[in-house]
Amino acid sequence: MQTDSTADPAFSTAGVIWLKLAILYLLIGIVIGIGMGATENFALRPVHTHLNLLGWATMALAGLIYCIFPKAGRSRLARIHFWLQNIALPVMLISLALLVLGHPGVIPLLAVAEIATGLSIVTFAANIFLNVGAGRR
Repeated sequence: MQTDSTADPAFSTAGVIWLKLAILYLLIGIVIGIGMGATENFALRPVHTHLNLLGWATMALAGLIYCIFPKAGRSRLARIHFWLQNIALPVMLISLALLVLGHPGVIPLLAVAEIATGLSIVTFAANIFLNVGAGRR
């Protein structure tokens, strides 16, 4: 096992933050999944799915992309993507949980959070198309 820190690749700070948040979403998703299995109550299945796909998978991939392409990770679009996703996603997940647990009054909040989450993904796509390519590291 090599302990020389100079052998480790220098990842962008933005990418590392995305990866650490993705791990938190993964842990929360695992806890919800275990809870559903233990209670045999799968009402929160849509929350579990969105948590793992938008929280874990999407954020981890964004983090890896921002590590490989630090210019994209340092861009204004990356900051917009970060704040949109990390504010809207928890609101969306909580609202969705409340909805499936029988509280239809959260539908307007859920709709706004879904739109904001969607906009965060569009922002990510724009960032990739504008800042990732051959010679753009």
